[in-house]
Amino acid sequence: MEKHKKNIRNNVTGILLLDKPVGISSNKSLQRIKNIYNAKKAGHTGNLDVPASGLLPICFGEATKICGYLLNSNKKYYVKCKLGETTKTGDATGAVLLQRKIPTISKKILIDTFKNFIGNIQQIPPMFSALKYNGKRLYKFAYKDIEVERTARNITIYNIEFIRSSHDYFEIEVSCSKGTYIRTLVEDIGEKIGCGAHVSSLRRLETGPFHLSHSSTLEEIESIANQGQKSLYDLLLPMDTALKDIPEIRLDKEEAYCLSRGQFVEISDIPESGPLRIYNSSYEFIGVGDITEDGQIRPKRLINIA
Repeated sequence: MEKHKKNIRNNVTGILLLDKPVGISSNKSLQRIKNIYNAKKAGHTGNLDVPASGLLPICFGEATKICGYLLNSNKKYYVKCKLGETTKTGDATGAVLLQRKIPTISKKILIDTFKNFIGNIQQIPPMFSALKYNGKRLYKFAYKDIEVERTARNITIYNIEFIRSSHDYFEIEVSCSKGTYIRTLVEDIGEKIGCGAHVSSLRRLETGPFHLSHSSTLEEIESIANQGQKSLYDLLLPMDTALKDIPEIRLDKEEAYCLSRGQFVEISDIPESGPLRIYNSSYEFIGVGDITEDGQIRPKRLINIA
């Protein structure tokens, strides 16, 4: 009986902002947090490579229903880049493939080079990635030195901000769309300069509306866990904070009931298109809907608030 009690998981709902450390995978970080909270259900919102650190929002319970919105949101990274060397993995963990002489590079040359990559561009994903080819992860081919053809993907680089530079390093902050591979971007910048480059250090600063400055480390969370469950729950954000950029609408009791039954709801004063954050008459968040061509609200991701 006692053993059975220990296996009972908590119905935790909310979003935790984790500062993932270097040297651990996103999934292992997730499992540690899930165990600390003894949570039934949890998921992260965008993979960070093992050598990378930074913001990893973790969704618990009903909040996992809106994970996709954070996966698809824009990101911001701090990147330290090593000039003159290209590596097998595109970062400092891989074997050096080629070393080249580094030309004299000024701040102006770097900034002018960055301009070539601002906007909507196409990017070929790296072999060392979790994308699939014929049902297998690309990195599994890469470990066997097998290179397969990859399709270029459309991404957007909103800004590349120069931070500082030295003879063989430069540091930048990159604001980009989902699906951007920073390692590939840095390699492409290195080729444009003419000496090659790889990522020396990568840290995620922002995911959608969330900022690293509001996150907690694993060590901090483990320490807070010793203070009791309430202190842990105080770290959780309401799930609708992930959707701040989406217009909101409030439904009356009857409209909210109809929507909860999967029915479309017609009301005035709504945007022409796009997703909506939906609240009931008590201003409880009840989910996300989208707008049909004839102006009705269609339920998309509904939250159980019982």
